[in-house]
Amino acid sequence: CCVPAAAPARSTLSASGRPMRTQPPGVAATGQPEQLKGVRRNMARVMADAHSKVVPTTLADDADINAWQPGNDITGRLVRAIVVACKTVPALNAWFDGDKLTRTLHPQVDIGIAVDTDDGLFVPALRNADVLDSRGVREAINRLRAQVEDRSIPASELSGYTISLSNFGMFAGRYATPVVVPPTVAIVAAGKGRHQMTPVMGGFESHKVIPLSLTFDHRACTGGEAARFLKAMIDDLARPN
Repeated sequence: CCVPAAAPARSTLSASGRPMRTQPPGVAATGQPEQLKGVRRNMARVMADAHSKVVPTTLADDADINAWQPGNDITGRLVRAIVVACKTVPALNAWFDGDKLTRTLHPQVDIGIAVDTDDGLFVPALRNADVLDSRGVREAINRLRAQVEDRSIPASELSGYTISLSNFGMFAGRYATPVVVPPTVAIVAAGKGRHQMTPVMGGFESHKVIPLSLTFDHRACTGGEAARFLKAMIDDLARPN
């Protein structure tokens, strides 16, 4: 008859029935805790507040920009595409009050442009983007960035936008789930452009595409509205000029 194998030895702590405690990594902290101040402190508060109040959902797709003619400004085209999409689907160019369950649709398109700095995130408002031409958009964005960099931008220009844009792709990354900051209900994120093989009549071609992510507050917008908004952006970005 076979003799049963001996049970593996257990430590006293394990045998007692109490759970084993894992030890933290043996890495000593070399710096001192730093209190967040100024822009970073405000950013932390805004993001925590947004996280607690919004029901976010993200759609992602690629915009084929292979037909673009030379001279197209990526940020300018993204702004124009957002304006077109806002006119097509006004539900995403809106403010939502989650306490009162009220929605405000905006006739104008004021786009909050995320600007990353060493001190934290600024989001100045590109006012009346729906009436600016491509040159006007570029001049306005340059002015806002310059004011952010030298910290001369008025506080009034850092709020009141109706929808947001994060063009993080100028650094790296493809898709994202950016934070919707109330009372707005949507933010568009553009990733780093790339080339991909695209089926065409008779074979394949290498086309330049821009990855897009649209995060929206599902309390205020339906999935269908968000999908139609994203399609309107993609269709506009596909145009040569």
